[in-house]
Amino acid sequence: MPPSIIIGVKVIVRPHRIRVAVVGVGLVMGASAPKLRAQSSLPVASERSALPVLSPSLDTMQPRISSDGDQRALGRISGKVVDPAGVPVTGARVTLEAEPGSPTQEVVTGEDGQYNFSNASPGAFHVTINSTGFAEQKFSATLHAAENFAAPQITLSIASLITEVRVTPSTVEIAQEQIKQQEKQRALGLVPNFYVTYVHDAAPLTARQKYELAWKTIIDPVNFGIIGVVAGIQQQQGSFRGYGPGAQGYAKRYGAAFASDALDTVIGSAVLPSLLKQDPRYFYKGTGSKRSRLLYAIANSVICKGDSGRWQPNYSSVLGGIAAGGISNLYYPAKDRNGVGLTFENALLGTVGTAATNVLQEFLIRKLTPNASSPDPGGRQTKSTNPIAKLFGALVRDGD
Repeated sequence: MPPSIIIGVKVIVRPHRIRVAVVGVGLVMGASAPKLRAQSSLPVASERSALPVLSPSLDTMQPRISSDGDQRALGRISGKVVDPAGVPVTGARVTLEAEPGSPTQEVVTGEDGQYNFSNASPGAFHVTINSTGFAEQKFSATLHAAENFAAPQITLSIASLITEVRVTPSTVEIAQEQIKQQEKQRALGLVPNFYVTYVHDAAPLTARQKYELAWKTIIDPVNFGIIGVVAGIQQQQGSFRGYGPGAQGYAKRYGAAFASDALDTVIGSAVLPSLLKQDPRYFYKGTGSKRSRLLYAIANSVICKGDSGRWQPNYSSVLGGIAAGGISNLYYPAKDRNGVGLTFENALLGTVGTAATNVLQEFLIRKLTPNASSPDPGGRQTKSTNPIAKLFGALVRDGD
């Protein structure tokens, strides 16, 4: 009988894997070839007497193990991410972090919102999900060896919008607030001191604000009282004799003084400053040597800063005084009306009075004004519409 080759094969069938191993190879002659008996550790129902392909080992069917050498089988983690409406979220970043110190893994959800970590180490793990426009979501669980972990569906919530809004007031609003502060300024707590600001970079006034400030100055109750004092001084000095003596004469002088004051305030502090874009206020300097402050106060009777912040001749104050003086000839007694020469002379005297008032503002009145804001360096020009300046004007005779 020709020689035969005998191959011993052991087939082991277990749940989820099959292993076939060669247990012996022999060469026998004739009838001495032994009979091989199949061995299996499983019930007969699970045995197979033959396989289509026999190989020494099917390693591809073996479970993978973790790289840390502890022979623990790797597992799989999968899940799905949707939005509040249940629509799959595409492109969400899913980060897997196992034990502290271990490297993290990151995947991106597909069009169906699914994600998958195929080589996850067993043990506790943490998953973080981020997507643009949604709030971050996290969950933690434990993965067992060789486990296929199906994570619960994650529903992302819309991210809360935190918006930081910085509101910057406009120049007009800033100027309005500064005017409110100026309107609280009263020398000795009584006399209006509206046309002085102690903020060196105060916002320029609009035309409307210039008219409003002029109007509030004219109708201030204290202003009526000051005009009454001026009219009394004029009558005591015998000015404007055409008005006559007594109460009637005093009333006429009072009306003329009020008209002159209103004209000077409106023309010199509202009309011309609005047309020429000049600021009618005096800007307190408050710093430097006494000499520099004195020269500054005097200079501000003939120069001013425009709404642009540049220095320029104080046309509003000078021309306002001349215009008011010329108009006053319409209501003063004929024999007391000022000629052209006297009108300019009084305008010059008014400028001198403004300079004197500025000096008082710089060195004295600030100390007598309880509600004045904190002084800052810098400055702008003055106007003789300040009620304090009117007391100086009362000492100047307007007629013979």
